[in-house]
Amino acid sequence: MDSKKYVTLKERFLKYVKFNTRSDEASETIPSTPSQMEFAKMLKKELEELGLSNIFINKACFVNATLPSNIDKKVATIGFIAHMDTADFNAEGINPQIVENYDGKDIVLNKEQNIVLKVDEFPNLKNYISETLITTDGTTLLGADDKSGIVEIIEAVNYLKEHPEIKHGDIKIAFGPDEEIGRGADYFDVKEFAADYAYTMDGGPVGELEYESFNAAQAKFKIKGVSVHPGTAKGKMINASLIASEIIEMFPKDEVPEKTEGYEGFYFLDEMKSNCEEGEVVYIIRDHDKAKFLAKKEFVKELVEKINKKYGREVVKLELKDEYYNMGEIIKDHMYVVDIAKQAMENLGIKPIIKPIRGGTDGSKISFMGLPTPNIFAGGENFHGKYEFVALESMEKATDVIVEIIKLNAER
Repeated sequence: MDSKKYVTLKERFLKYVKFNTRSDEASETIPSTPSQMEFAKMLKKELEELGLSNIFINKACFVNATLPSNIDKKVATIGFIAHMDTADFNAEGINPQIVENYDGKDIVLNKEQNIVLKVDEFPNLKNYISETLITTDGTTLLGADDKSGIVEIIEAVNYLKEHPEIKHGDIKIAFGPDEEIGRGADYFDVKEFAADYAYTMDGGPVGELEYESFNAAQAKFKIKGVSVHPGTAKGKMINASLIASEIIEMFPKDEVPEKTEGYEGFYFLDEMKSNCEEGEVVYIIRDHDKAKFLAKKEFVKELVEKINKKYGREVVKLELKDEYYNMGEIIKDHMYVVDIAKQAMENLGIKPIIKPIRGGTDGSKISFMGLPTPNIFAGGENFHGKYEFVALESMEKATDVIVEIIKLNAER
């Protein structure tokens, strides 16, 4: 690895992760938190300093910029996308730690609180011996999801700008808000972005290349009980908490995240709150297969019918909404987008790991808007918590992949 190739990558990453850009599902604003807009303004300024073109923040808080073509023939316009927000975990006072020449042993993240990143709990650490790791201090998340993606995209376009001998077409970049709460891509403007195809830099370990995602929905059960004094409750009380328990017991016990993998879908009990008079149970529904996804939604509808029939009244109301769909349905008709990324990795000696995402990315929605957008690794591990880390070498490899994709596109 050429340590001088991307000289500002580590410094840029350490700077960006210290911004608290946690999104907020309870907020109704765009973006959901003002700190994301402040981060967007900072990114805009940095892109201006790099000398990119057509730099702006649109009304949906997407930071856009263009690296203009330097080639004398028409080639496809490629886009690269990453998200600015971090997940629902402490993001205040992020204090990244640097572990150089990692020795393969446990890493003490916080000595005072005895928080340790243990190899027996996270055997993926063994993949990074001798590399430079960036970890948390054990009290916050890191934010590699997805500030590593932002840094990689910026470093790649900056490298191309500094090396005009590398020929390329127009390169579009966009950094958006609120991916972690599933809303940011709803407002992505494909026409404004004006790319022929794109990639999200939002995956995990080196080699990940994903073009299939879950179909996703949320099922919210709103329960209305009848609360009376328990001493005189016979024949009158309807306990919403017990109905919540009944609903949960009706779900299949093996179709849960902790017992499924690969293409297997699941029901996930995400939230519950109740008392005697009212309650709310929230499930998320996931499946790669469209028919199985539709069957899961029918299951929850029938569940509500059974409960209401049992009580002879409407004690449960169902709010069922789709969240995103399997982007593979779109990308399967544009597999050249996957093939170019696969070839880029192979050219760099990286083994592509092509597998379905057990989740979704902004690309899930953007692909259905007409812009095929598979997902490429950004390098991080153990996202959304205090054990999150990323290897500097992984980010450098992701940056190399972006540059190589751009080269291959210019040769098509």
